[in-house]
Amino acid sequence: MNYSTADSLPTVTPDDVRGAQKMLSGVARVTALEGSRHLSQLVGAPVHLKCENLQRTGSFKLRGAYVRIAGLLPEERAAGVVAASAGNHAQGVALASALLGVHSTVFMPKGAPLPKISATREYGADVRLHGQVVDETLAAAQEYAAETGAVFIHPFDHPDIIAGQGTVGLEILEQCPDVRTIVVGTGGGGLVAGIATVVKALRPDVRVVGVQAEGAAAYPPSLAAGRPVAVESAATMADGIRVGRPGDVPFRIVRELVDEVRTVSEDALSAAVLLCMERAKLVVEPAGASPVAALLSDPGAFAGPVVAVLSGGNVDPVLLQRILRHGMAAQGRYLAVRLRLTDRPGALATLLGVLSLVDANVLDVSHVRTDPRLGLTEAEVELHLETKGPEHCAEVGHALREAGYTVIG
Repeated sequence: MNYSTADSLPTVTPDDVRGAQKMLSGVARVTALEGSRHLSQLVGAPVHLKCENLQRTGSFKLRGAYVRIAGLLPEERAAGVVAASAGNHAQGVALASALLGVHSTVFMPKGAPLPKISATREYGADVRLHGQVVDETLAAAQEYAAETGAVFIHPFDHPDIIAGQGTVGLEILEQCPDVRTIVVGTGGGGLVAGIATVVKALRPDVRVVGVQAEGAAAYPPSLAAGRPVAVESAATMADGIRVGRPGDVPFRIVRELVDEVRTVSEDALSAAVLLCMERAKLVVEPAGASPVAALLSDPGAFAGPVVAVLSGGNVDPVLLQRILRHGMAAQGRYLAVRLRLTDRPGALATLLGVLSLVDANVLDVSHVRTDPRLGLTEAEVELHLETKGPEHCAEVGHALREAGYTVIG
């Protein structure tokens, strides 16, 4: 890698990315590029999905982890490696280490989803649960590295990691030579920096757009300040891009080469996860669906052909259920209402009859009769309904009011 005399930070070159591509041959999959008719109609130009959610370990992270570990000196490999992650990076380091015959220790938060913990162990890592948040887990991993001599594998702030992730960009140029815009989910910045490094060198006309969740958007204020700055809180369902501060190495690349960093709402993220599942038949985690969320939020802002990078598909089934429900609600396809009715035989059946007349599908009913807030002859009912969109939701509400019911929530 090359080093800048201005600030001594390592840089990444297109040749580094090409070298990483050779190193990853036979290790990382060349993931599919799938067209999306629905998104193409919405954007008004061809839209393709780069399916890194179908990569080994379920995300792009294997690419950078393998390149980083493969580049270690023999004595460094002998000491083993250590990483901290809530999921995708953990699995990438675990598999890369196993393939290279290197012992790996991975620190994960105590609240990490069980499927991710199990998968990391199955790939061969020694998993240690520590702390409640990733910052505490990261500190424990770095302390372990200092005590044992194990090499700490950073998830995004290292040139080898960035070069490995940049191979996604090379594949996009090979698979879609006429691409005009590449949209990439962005946390610490390793993936978007790697893609921008090679794409801007080979096709400077291609627009590279990073996407962050509104609740964890450290890049906009950092770019405004001209240096990485930390956000006070990082709250989003998109845990794969929930990073409080950009990495020093990727930040400089992003600042120089990435055309724009956008933010998307939680509603847009959940709608994007739902769309990927329903229309593309792909399971994608919220971070991986963030480029689709950007297209849904402002479809006219992207010149086509567009490639949206689906960076990962590792999502806990329980969380996925909540996300899909949230996405349906955001699209007006799921409605939760609470109302009170007279506690008498047949009252609930009458209510359900009203809903049947407006073709609302009842998913769940909660019937409360003993709450002290209720009158002696009252009952409270909470209904979860599947609806057909905002207009249908309004129709359901109107029908309930016309039938004499008071909706209280």
